[in-house]
Amino acid sequence: MDHAPVAFEPYILVGSFLMLAGIIAGKVGTRFGVPALLLFLITGMLFGSAGLGIQYNDTNKTQFVGMIALTVILFFGGFETKLKEMRAVLGPGIMLSTVGVILTTLCLGGFFYGMDLMGWAPVHFTFPIALLLAATMSSTDSASVFALLRSKNMHLKEGLRPILELESGSNDPMAYMLTIALIQYITGGTDGSWGSILVTFLLQFSVGGLMGYIFGRITPAILNKADIGNGALYPILLLCFVFLTFSATSLLHGNGYLAVYIMGVLVGNKKLVHKKSIETFFDGLTWLLQISLFIILGLFVDAHSLLPITGFAVLAGLFMIFVARPLAVQLCLIFFPSISMRGRSFLSWVGLRGAVPIIFATYPMMSQVEGAETLFNIVYVITLLSLLIQGSTLPAVARFLGLDEEVKVKVSHFGVEIPQYTGAKMVERTVTSKMLREGNKLMELDLKEEELVILVRRKENYMVPKGKLELEVGDILLIVFEQNTEQSA
Repeated sequence: MDHAPVAFEPYILVGSFLMLAGIIAGKVGTRFGVPALLLFLITGMLFGSAGLGIQYNDTNKTQFVGMIALTVILFFGGFETKLKEMRAVLGPGIMLSTVGVILTTLCLGGFFYGMDLMGWAPVHFTFPIALLLAATMSSTDSASVFALLRSKNMHLKEGLRPILELESGSNDPMAYMLTIALIQYITGGTDGSWGSILVTFLLQFSVGGLMGYIFGRITPAILNKADIGNGALYPILLLCFVFLTFSATSLLHGNGYLAVYIMGVLVGNKKLVHKKSIETFFDGLTWLLQISLFIILGLFVDAHSLLPITGFAVLAGLFMIFVARPLAVQLCLIFFPSISMRGRSFLSWVGLRGAVPIIFATYPMMSQVEGAETLFNIVYVITLLSLLIQGSTLPAVARFLGLDEEVKVKVSHFGVEIPQYTGAKMVERTVTSKMLREGNKLMELDLKEEELVILVRRKENYMVPKGKLELEVGDILLIVFEQNTEQSA
C-alpha cells in the first residue's frame, strides 16, 4: 500500500518562524533589560498549546535536545575559561559547585517538605520527593549565566566572573547526579541504601573526571596534526570529539557533562590551529542550541496547568532567591575571607536558573515518579521568576555593590589573526607625530629588531609595507613579533 510522502516544509516553516520570532523578541527585550533567554521561553509558550495552538508534548525529544544543547554549552563554557584565572578561584568555585548544590538541595527540600506538613503544597511531598524537586533546582544554569555575562560584557571586580563561570559550568553535573540518584532511590532503582548512592556518585565523578582529562589531552594533539586541508572542517572535527567524550563517558557510567566541561577547559587553554574559526563556530552553535532549547521548552509546557501552582511556585522561588541560595553561598565561602561581603552578596544574587532545571525536571516524568507533572510545572514557574528577577537586575546589582567595571572592547582594524601554534603575536599600533620625528618613511621608524610591519591601514585603504612607504599621522600598523618577546604597545 502506497503512503503519501510526509511534507516536511510546514515544519521547517514553523521552526524558522519560531526562531525568527524568538530572536526579534530577544533583541527588543535586551533594550529594556529583559534577558533574551526569558523571552525565548515566553515565545515558545505563546506559540504553544495555550497560545497559537502548536501541539508539542514529546518528553523524549525534549530531553534529547536538552542533552545535546547542554553538552555543547558546557564544553564551550569550559573552552572559554582561562586556566590562569580559574586557578586563583578554584577553591571557592569547587565549594559552590559541590557543597553549594547539596546545601541548596537540603535547604530548599526542607522548605518544600515543611510546606507539605502545613498543608500548603499542591501535591503530597514525601521528604525524598521534596529533595528531588529541590535537586532539579539546585544548580545555577550555565547557559543563562554564560549568555548574560557575554551579552552584557560584564567585567567584575574581586575575580567574581571566573568564580561564576567555574561554578555554573561545574555544578550542573553535581545537580544531575543528585537528581538521578534521588529518582533511583524513590523508584527502587537502588538497593535502598545511601551507600549505593554514594558509590554511584564516586563512579560518576571519577570516570567523568578521568575521561574529560584524557580527551582534553589527546584532542588538541589530534587537531593540530590532522592536516585536513580544509579549515572549515576543524570545528566539526572538534564537535565530534565533544560528543565522543560525552557518549563514551556515559557508557562507562561516568558523568558525561563533567567530562565535556573538563575537556573544554583543557582544549581551550591549548594552542590550536584555526582557533579563531573554532571559537566563532561554537559561539554561533551555542546560541542556536540555546534559542532552540528555550523555545522547545516553551512549547513543551502547558501554560494552563501552571496557574494552579503559580502561587506556591512563586513563594518557593522567592525562598530560593532570598534564603536558600544566599545561605548556601555564605556557608561555602566561610573559609575564603578574601571574598568581601559585597562579593558574596553578588554571588548570592546570581543564582540564576534557566533551561537546565527544566531539563532535569523531565527526568522524574520519564521515570513515572508520582506527581512528576506538577513538579515540572513548579520548576518551570521558578525558572521564569529567577530569569525575570535575577536576570533582569544582574547589571544593576553589580553597579549598586560597586563591583562592575566598564571595559573598552578592543576593535580590530584588520580582522586577521596568526594561529597560536606559530608562537607569534600581532599588535595594532597607531602612528603618532612623535614616531615620525626621525622621518616619515616606514624604514625610518624606530621599531624593535624583532618587530615586523606586515600591513598598513590609512582610513579605509590598505597598503603593502615597503620600506620607502611614506606614513602619515593616524595610519595604523599591523605588527607581528614572537609571542615570548617582551612587548609594550
